[in-house]
Amino acid sequence: MTKFFRHLLICALITCTTASYAQITLSSEVDSSAKTAPKRVVPKRPKPIDREFSVGARLNTDGWSLFADKGYVMSEEKESEKFYNIRLFQLEITEHRHAKEIKGTNTGGYIGEKPRPYKFGKVNSFYALKLGYGFRKLLAGKPDPGTVSIHWVYGGGLSVGFLKPYYLDIYHANNEGPQPTRYQDEPDMFLTMSRIAGRSGFFEGIGQTKIVPGIHAKTALHFDFAAFRKRKLAIETGLNAELYTQKIELMALVKSYPFLLNGYIAVQFGNRK
Repeated sequence: MTKFFRHLLICALITCTTASYAQITLSSEVDSSAKTAPKRVVPKRPKPIDREFSVGARLNTDGWSLFADKGYVMSEEKESEKFYNIRLFQLEITEHRHAKEIKGTNTGGYIGEKPRPYKFGKVNSFYALKLGYGFRKLLAGKPDPGTVSIHWVYGGGLSVGFLKPYYLDIYHANNEGPQPTRYQDEPDMFLTMSRIAGRSGFFEGIGQTKIVPGIHAKTALHFDFAAFRKRKLAIETGLNAELYTQKIELMALVKSYPFLLNGYIAVQFGNRK
């Protein structure tokens, strides 16, 4: 009986030792596999493109413009690269010219004087600095690379006009050479072609420039050629209106008004980020 219990105790010890060794081996294998298993790398999403900056030039029916646009996407993040709805801020400088401006040259011949081109009857040059705020909304097409999308642009803002006197070099009766003269000082001589030597220098009369405040508004169709994801190339055509606090006199003996209206076509390019 004692021998039986002795064998039973030896078997129990062997069984416990084997189970402990198996458990330790399994734990070591699990720890080893956990240490050597590669970590899963989650790819980083690129930052959505949600803004653009562009510059351009406009050919107006009454002059020219240079401008810069800053645009921000108004949609949710998942649509931020689609540019369906854009909030726009714009800075623009414009020169307005009258439709009756005609460039001429006096070839009547004053000895020793080289004829200089001028604009007969022009009394003022007019420039405007415009700050604008507006929107651009998708009408047709998809704003994707390699496609053409059509947008409606509208907006308005403040205008600061600069009315600068236009000077001509005039031969006066008691002077040997031509003298810079503006229309307001000598209207009769200013409009006598035989006394005109030509246009005075650009900076002549710049100190007499008047500042004329006003407002402006525009509406246009915007054709976006999105060839690349981060590039901007577009053509825009539309109408622009400006209203000022006084009449804008550009030509002598021609009725003037406090407002200006023109059509335009523009090209602009830039980038998105």
